[in-house]
Amino acid sequence: MKKFLSIIGAAALSLSLAACGTSEEEPAEEQAGDETPEAEEATEAGEPVTLTIGASNVPHAEILEEARDMLLERGIELDIQVFQDYILPNRTLADKELDANYFQHQPYLEAQMEENEEYDFAVAGGIHIEPIGVYSQEYSSLEELPEGAEIIMSNSVADHGRILAMLEEKGLITLAEGAGIGATVDDIVENPKNLVFNDRVEAALLPQAYLNGEGDAVLINSNYALDAGLNPIEDAIAMESADVDNPYVNLIVVNSGDETREEIQTLVEVLKSEEIQDFILEQYDGAVIPAE
Repeated sequence: MKKFLSIIGAAALSLSLAACGTSEEEPAEEQAGDETPEAEEATEAGEPVTLTIGASNVPHAEILEEARDMLLERGIELDIQVFQDYILPNRTLADKELDANYFQHQPYLEAQMEENEEYDFAVAGGIHIEPIGVYSQEYSSLEELPEGAEIIMSNSVADHGRILAMLEEKGLITLAEGAGIGATVDDIVENPKNLVFNDRVEAALLPQAYLNGEGDAVLINSNYALDAGLNPIEDAIAMESADVDNPYVNLIVVNSGDETREEIQTLVEVLKSEEIQDFILEQYDGAVIPAE
């Protein structure tokens, strides 16, 4: 809504991944070409089409794993590349070493495309929402936060408007009229408790900051909280309201033009199926919510 740590399995990424839509059994010289082979060739050969997807570990890669068998039944084999940061998945997608990635929301995607002119991406579909939670080692409610409390939040500017809107909704601050999703701390016009905002911590390190007892409150996105063994429903002292129509739905993102590929559309269809939506609801108990 993100810079960051290294990719799990970095050695795998140093290899040349299969071009979009190719089969694992295709000749090496075809895979090395600049142009994407037609998916129909693999289908006609009776072999599954391989989709290489970059994803955050939790919950994105877990959701993809749950969908693996359903996709294989429909002729698509997933190659899931797990990332621990928010920079490499887009860079690797732009290099066409991935067919798609699954880790980001619309405001972050737009910010990345603005910062990187070579990124020409499209959204294939929205899958789920990860509400942000407020965590504190010392206080059990937002009302207990003291005068001058230090609030630690992500250093990702794309998250700031979302976080500040949440704090405004909870009654801690008031933002300038029309600040919107691009709000920054400079847009705070009322701050009754004189909260001090620390926005220098990388998103992936926020759980560690909380576990170390840093700050008075730490705002953590549910994917990083879950990955650190936290239960957002039980451990957070406050949670962001989860509106399935909000702009922070996590997306399947592809290179422009690939959103019409049959296998990408099938991927989105399966991830939005009742089976996967039920898995998300049951597995994460409200910490992750399917998008409509």
